[in-house]
Amino acid sequence: MNPDLITERTTEMSPRFQARLAGAIAWITTTSAFAIFVRAKLVVSVDAAATAHNILTHELLYRLGFLGDVLALLYILYTLLLYSLFRPVSRGLSLLAAVFSLVGCAVQAVLLVFLLAPLDVLKDAHPFSAFTAEQSQDLALTFLKLHAQGYTVSMLLFGSYNILIGYLIVRSSFLPRILGVLLTISGVCYQIDNFAAFLSPSFQARLEPYILVPGAAELLLALWLVVVGVNVERWKEQANRAGASQC
Repeated sequence: MNPDLITERTTEMSPRFQARLAGAIAWITTTSAFAIFVRAKLVVSVDAAATAHNILTHELLYRLGFLGDVLALLYILYTLLLYSLFRPVSRGLSLLAAVFSLVGCAVQAVLLVFLLAPLDVLKDAHPFSAFTAEQSQDLALTFLKLHAQGYTVSMLLFGSYNILIGYLIVRSSFLPRILGVLLTISGVCYQIDNFAAFLSPSFQARLEPYILVPGAAELLLALWLVVVGVNVERWKEQANRAGASQC
C-alpha cells in the first residue's frame, strides 16, 4: 500500500479529525496488550504439556487473545494517518517511519499463522493425527516460540517507528514536543529490550517489565490525539511552508 494514496484521500479531512481518528484507532489496537497477557498466562515456555493443557482448557480465552492480535492490525490505518499528518514536517522521514511500521504490521500478520497452528496440532487435525500426544505438544510449543521470536523482530521495526515519530513530533509545531521526547525514549527502550532478547535473554528477563514502562508514551500520544487533536493553524502553516519549499 502506497502511503501517498492515503494522503490524497485525506486531504479533504480536517487535520484535527485525522488526529482524533488516529488516536481512536491507536486505543483500539491496545488489544495487542490483552493478547500478550493471555499468552503470558497460558504459555509455559519450558513445559509443552502444561502449555497444551492450558490452551485446550482455556481455548476461548486463547482465541480471544488471537482476536486481539487481529484487531491490532488496525495499526496499519494509524500508521497511514500519522504519515498524512507528519508529511508536512518531513516527507522523507514520515515515509521512512511508515515503511518501518507497515513492514512490522506485515510481519505480525504472517505470525498469526503460528498462533492458529497449535490448535490444529493439539486437536489432532490432519495431517497431525499421526503424532503422539507428546510430539503434538512439543510441536505446538515450537510454533508458539517461533511466534515469540518473530514478534521480537516486529518490535524492532516498531521501536524504530516510535523513534522517528517522536523526532517528527519534536520538529513539528502542532503537537507538544514533550510527547515526542517521551515517544522517542519509549522507542529506544523497546530497542534495548529487543536486542537484549536476542543477545542475552536472561538479562532481558531482569529488564522487564521496567524497560517497557516508557511505552506508556504511546498511550499519552493516543489520548492527546483523541481529546485535543492537533493545532490546525500551526499544521497549516507548516504544510504551507513545506509546499512552498517544494515549488
